[in-house]
Amino acid sequence: MVIVMNREATEKDLETLKQAIEELGMQVHISKGEERTIVGLIGNKRNVEGFPFMSFNGVESVVHVTHPFKLASRDFHPDSTIVDVDGVQIGGGNVVVMAGPCSVENRDQLLESAFAVKEAGAQILRGGAFKPRTSPYAFNGLGEEGLKLLAEARELTGLKIVTELMDLENLDLVAKYTDIIQIGARNMQNFPLLRELGKINKPVMLKRGLSATIEEWLMAAEYVLSGGNKDVILCERGIRTFETATRNTLDLNAVPVVRRLSHLPVIVDPSHGTGVAAYVPAMSKAGIAVGSDGLMIEMHPNPAKALSDGAQSLTIPQFHALMQEIKALTAALGMRLEGRKTVAL
Repeated sequence: MVIVMNREATEKDLETLKQAIEELGMQVHISKGEERTIVGLIGNKRNVEGFPFMSFNGVESVVHVTHPFKLASRDFHPDSTIVDVDGVQIGGGNVVVMAGPCSVENRDQLLESAFAVKEAGAQILRGGAFKPRTSPYAFNGLGEEGLKLLAEARELTGLKIVTELMDLENLDLVAKYTDIIQIGARNMQNFPLLRELGKINKPVMLKRGLSATIEEWLMAAEYVLSGGNKDVILCERGIRTFETATRNTLDLNAVPVVRRLSHLPVIVDPSHGTGVAAYVPAMSKAGIAVGSDGLMIEMHPNPAKALSDGAQSLTIPQFHALMQEIKALTAALGMRLEGRKTVAL
């Protein structure tokens, strides 16, 4: 349930209403937009059945929300959320590009990648220090050594960093080094982990599960939001279907659907979405065209020698060429490529 306040509502009206709702045993979520203030009620709806909310000063209307996700819903939060990562804004008309190797392999590889990402005009460096792999014999990452290399790359380039967290055990360690905590597809429904992420003051990027519906994805985001962490970024990275021509099926339908249902920013990962480097440029541009707030792209100085996901990684020249196309596309669509003042509109 949400209560819409009218333009004449005062802070006293809002506080009186909030106190009454809490006395009914409900949680209160207040969203102040440019046009109106929304008061969201969270809890057992039986507690408020028949309660005369319309009798309170400043109340314009009462709307029942049918979606099981509340805090992630645009009904609760009509204005789009902008996640500010120490000056880099994700959402709100910006197109943000995150790029880098799948795995941090060594210092030379990472720094070469980082400087290439910076030079091309991207804003965030991605790289895995802990890698969830299908095979236990595959490269599983450098762990804290990889995190330290990412932090060094940030210091040298000014790029923000995003890296994956796999378990509760390493939450504090990863949070110490990274600017954005990535939760991978396999952990989208790791509910104990999501609950803990709700308690930290660090942006969380939540990738869609391999076979998750959009509702399940938004419900996973709800776990983080309900803990108090409002900085959640959604990432469409492809889902598993019967098609075998690509690694996954990049569900670009999800972007406009999520933007209608939720206020959270959503980005697209065309690298995992296709698994084939040759398809990444086209799907990157398609991701922007359907309204995503950014892209996560894998690139590597030498994909043929990459320790993970080389087949879907762009070379440095290929990434630079794609960034020029993205620059032209965002300008044509009237969008902003975050950090590139030359295309600000």
